[in-house]
Amino acid sequence: MSEKNKTLKELIAEFDDVVAWFDANEDLDVERAIAQYKKGAELAGEIKTKLEQAKNEIEVVNKNEPDL
Repeated sequence: MSEKNKTLKELIAEFDDVVAWFDANEDLDVERAIAQYKKGAELAGEIKTKLEQAKNEIEVVNKNEPDL
């Protein structure tokens, strides 16, 4: 599955893995840490986009169904 087709749940799980990597590695390899940081930043951006899309969809539903 390409990055753009991943679900929000999958993206958050990958982001959690990046965070866990930093938590588990006391003696960080700088190059690996930078790569992990970049991956985490990319995932955070994708998560933000998915959340914004969900928010927009909810706003559309609320406009079309004011009694909800």
